[in-house]
Amino acid sequence: MTASLTHYESFLLKNLSTISTLESSLRTFTWLFRFKDAELASEALSASLNMMSMYHDTLLARMVQSDPKYRPLIPFSLHTRFTRAWADKNSRYKWAARLLETIRFTELFIEMGLRRKVSAKNRYRGIIILEIIKAILRLMLLRITRRPTISPPIPERDIDPTTLPPSTESSPTLASSSLPSSLPDTPEHLKNNRIPLPQHSTTAVPPPPRSDVSIQEYLLPKALTTTSVKPPLSLMRTFSSPQEWISEVIYILRPLVYATMLFSDRKSNRPLITVLAMEFVSRSLRRNVPPSASLERSEYAKRDRDILWYLFRGTIWESYTRPKIASLAENLSTTPILGLFGTLIQDWIPLIDEYHYYTAP
Repeated sequence: MTASLTHYESFLLKNLSTISTLESSLRTFTWLFRFKDAELASEALSASLNMMSMYHDTLLARMVQSDPKYRPLIPFSLHTRFTRAWADKNSRYKWAARLLETIRFTELFIEMGLRRKVSAKNRYRGIIILEIIKAILRLMLLRITRRPTISPPIPERDIDPTTLPPSTESSPTLASSSLPSSLPDTPEHLKNNRIPLPQHSTTAVPPPPRSDVSIQEYLLPKALTTTSVKPPLSLMRTFSSPQEWISEVIYILRPLVYATMLFSDRKSNRPLITVLAMEFVSRSLRRNVPPSASLERSEYAKRDRDILWYLFRGTIWESYTRPKIASLAENLSTTPILGLFGTLIQDWIPLIDEYHYYTAP
């Protein structure tokens, strides 16, 4: 197993463009399998893709760190700088974040498997166990960083594999099909050594249009900001009051509370009301972020946008959103071109009804 993994890593590092090819091929297969009664196969492929991407990100980061001459064309994002700094500084953060992302990638696939093998009550017990593990891992990250938990807690891919230089070692699998490093010279008898014809007015390249943008407006977006020169660990301030700690703990415990209440009461709207109350209490207790704290502001903005997912949960979904989407899908199904989208929506609605992790917080 170790030898096979070593050969696979060596092959990828020598043929970096293969990474994007493998992932795009797997994404294509995932969408091909997205039809009725094949959600388990589709989700298995999707989980495999996410796990493969996370593994490839680790290989790319390792290669970039081992090359002191590498300079990215575009600076790394604040999220990547912050999470990579913590992963390099603290091994517990690195493994807790990876385990948390692994559960997030596979939780829906696990639920689909439980639905086919065990009863509904045992399925929700499995969901609660997953939520307990996720809450413990998020609380561990909170304790290590003493800052708001970032989603995702691992660095995102800011590196294009095709822009990295390939390994200098030859690849035995692609040696015969690899292209030469430089093109051969043009033979003398094929070269045009004659004096070029004067350029005609119809084929002349027009001069570039004059821009009215001032030099200051052109250089301003390229100027460094305060966050660009800050140390990565200083991109987000630590918590300084019990109120801020309470706000973050409430936010972390929301999914666990929601799953636990659904286990005992799926008919009423008490689980939805409770978790919505926790959402707004956490939002009201969190600290005011200055405009310079770009990373923290983007994280809180993402949390605010995620509130829209409550339209697909509980009684809001059953009494309001679901009838409207079903009516839209029915109207689209009678249209010649848009009928395909109507069919996809009709196949998507039962998945929200049957699986918790399709729209879980």
